[in-house]
Amino acid sequence: MALGPSVIRSTLPSGIPCWIELATFDEDSAQRFYNELFGWKYTLNRDPATATGRYSIASLGEADVGGIYRAGANQPSLWTINVSVSNTATAAEWVTHLGGTITLGPVQLPDRGSILHATDPSGAPIVFWQPENWTFTTGVPGTFATADLNTHNGEAADGFFCRLFNYTSRQIGDPRGVDYAEWSLDQEPVLYRYVMGSEYPPDTLPHWMIYFDVDPARGTDATAGHALMLGGRVVLDPYDTPWGRMSVLADPCGAVFSIVDRTQRQGEWGRAEVDDPYDD
Repeated sequence: MALGPSVIRSTLPSGIPCWIELATFDEDSAQRFYNELFGWKYTLNRDPATATGRYSIASLGEADVGGIYRAGANQPSLWTINVSVSNTATAAEWVTHLGGTITLGPVQLPDRGSILHATDPSGAPIVFWQPENWTFTTGVPGTFATADLNTHNGEAADGFFCRLFNYTSRQIGDPRGVDYAEWSLDQEPVLYRYVMGSEYPPDTLPHWMIYFDVDPARGTDATAGHALMLGGRVVLDPYDTPWGRMSVLADPCGAVFSIVDRTQRQGEWGRAEVDDPYDD
């Protein structure tokens, strides 16, 4: 949970989280939910990579914070992260070389650069983005804080991403056997990787857990309660961690995400035994 307030601009080294996006089966419902919860507003854009050709940019004030689009057939509602690359064509070659699978692209987006959709060798979805004329605000209330890759195969995920981006991987799990790693660039943490434990059914697909900062004046508990009132679900009640007070939520369409108040840091490292985020 190391990322602080910043605006990530279009000139980026490879391997930096540079965007988040929600695939959902009900765009209107999702937009209402996040508007009420985080205060987001939306601008509709053309996008040849989506099933409908539509893509809504979410903003907070003047700051772009993420995207929302209609999920494709048989695609669940979920949050996904975009990671920066200097060249999507080269990234595609490396993804294949390292055992990943290309699922879309590279595709050129109007005024936004080029994207590449893939899965890593453990089956986790990932979007690589060669950004152009774009900004991404993070680390303030209502915006991206950080992300965990939840996987069944930590060794495969570490090998793929660390070779692709030259990440340094450091195990930060507790001595009781929690397999949780921090990926860093130039000694700065950028992403995290968790091997799903017994709290997840064995058939749970690898996925990204996106964390959003909440306003300390409001707090995690009140934000979780508000999400429930808006038709969402509290998957995991608020709990304290060394990174802040957290809660796992789901929006009305079932997309799972986390919130964190990083001013409320307590205790030693540990990962709570959580409910299954995909158990309806």
